[in-house]
Amino acid sequence: MNERIVIIDQVDPQTFYGVNNNNINLIRNLFPKLRMAARGNVIKVIGEESETAVFERKIKEIEAYAIKYNKLDEDVIIDIIKGEPPKAVDTQGVIIFGQTGRPIAPRNANQAKMVKSFAENDLTFALGPAGTGKTYIAIALAVAALKNRACKRIILSRPAVEAGEKLGFLPGDMKDKIDPYLRPLYDALEDMLPAVKLKEYMDSDTIQIAPLAFMRGRTLNDAIIILDEAQNTTRHQMKMFLTRLGVNSKMIVTGDATQIDLPRTVQSGLLQSLRILRGVKGIGIIEYGKKDIVRHPLVQRIVDAYEEREKASVLEFEAELADKIKNDPKD
Repeated sequence: MNERIVIIDQVDPQTFYGVNNNNINLIRNLFPKLRMAARGNVIKVIGEESETAVFERKIKEIEAYAIKYNKLDEDVIIDIIKGEPPKAVDTQGVIIFGQTGRPIAPRNANQAKMVKSFAENDLTFALGPAGTGKTYIAIALAVAALKNRACKRIILSRPAVEAGEKLGFLPGDMKDKIDPYLRPLYDALEDMLPAVKLKEYMDSDTIQIAPLAFMRGRTLNDAIIILDEAQNTTRHQMKMFLTRLGVNSKMIVTGDATQIDLPRTVQSGLLQSLRILRGVKGIGIIEYGKKDIVRHPLVQRIVDAYEEREKASVLEFEAELADKIKNDPKD
């Protein structure tokens, strides 16, 4: 008799074992000559050496399927163990399969351009209004690269403008201080990774939280680096961030030029970098518009209403100024 240890190290054991251990019980029934015990990410199996070798190979095939599609059905397990190809899944255009196997793919032409730019360039700027999916696609591309082992880590950064980058008054460690500002990035990650796997990545620094104020002096190799809300960076912050790019790394910078929260006297580093870097080889620039909004249809109408109000405010101000000059030329 031979004892073999098989480790499930690339997929959440809860996904692999199934609800109420249905998947592992099915596997046990499909290998009646073997005795097995599963705990955590370890499966111990006892039987003839040839049988345990087949068992390990099939388990790894099942694990590979679960990694790719983020789900595992009983029909797939049966097909793989019987040596038949699982039912084909349409992967055309899919960046990654999210929680419960939901495919995440570009939903408009500019999202598709962003995917292409990421593949062809080491630095991609994605600009546009809220709701266009630029940050979500950026996270999907980063997670896909991590799962495909095209990078070793993901680094997320976002300027904490509301606190002026002075986060010391907030409780907790660095991660706790910056978390409120990075919630949108976490929401996207939770859509794409099982909770257990996400925690594991966070604990091991495979996915890192790096506040912009703490990026200085780092050289980021073998990483996908995402800077969100970049319109709220200063010129010096943006230059500092862009020069962190290391070997075998890629950057995605997202921002919305219509939502700059910096003081009026401070120029946006994002806008300056676009003027300086436009046309530089190795840099892609994707510009989303209102037509690219993929959230609730009401979001686009809200954006339109605010733009109309801002235009009206400018016209009102210009009319008041002209009237003031007319009535009091000395001013």
